[in-house]
Amino acid sequence: MLNNFDEIQKLSKDNMDIAMESFGSVSKGLQAIAAEVADYQKKSFEEGSAAIEKVVASKSIDKAFEAQSEYFKSAYEGFVGEMTKLGEMYSDLSKDVYKPYEGMLGKMGK
Repeated sequence: MLNNFDEIQKLSKDNMDIAMESFGSVSKGLQAIAAEVADYQKKSFEEGSAAIEKVVASKSIDKAFEAQSEYFKSAYEGFVGEMTKLGEMYSDLSKDVYKPYEGMLGKMGK
C-alpha cells in the first residue's frame, strides 16, 4: 500500500512540474507577443502620422492622392507581414507549450 502511495505522489509531482513548465512557456510566449504587438502599434501610429502630414503638405490633389495611396499600400503590406509574424509566434508558442507533455505521453504509450 505504501509503495502505491509513493508512486502516486511521484506521479503527482511529475505532473505538477510539467504543468509549471508549460505555464512558464505560455507566460514567456504571451509576453513576446504582447511586446511585438506594442511595437507594431507604435510603428503604425508613427507611419500614419507621417502620412497625414505628407497629405496635408501636398501642393495638389494629385500629390495628396499619391501620398495616400502609398500609405495605404505600405500599411497593408505591413499589416499582412505583422499578422504572418504573429501567426508564427502563436504556432511556436503552441509547440513550446506541448513539449513538456511529449515525454509523459510517450511513457503512457508504452
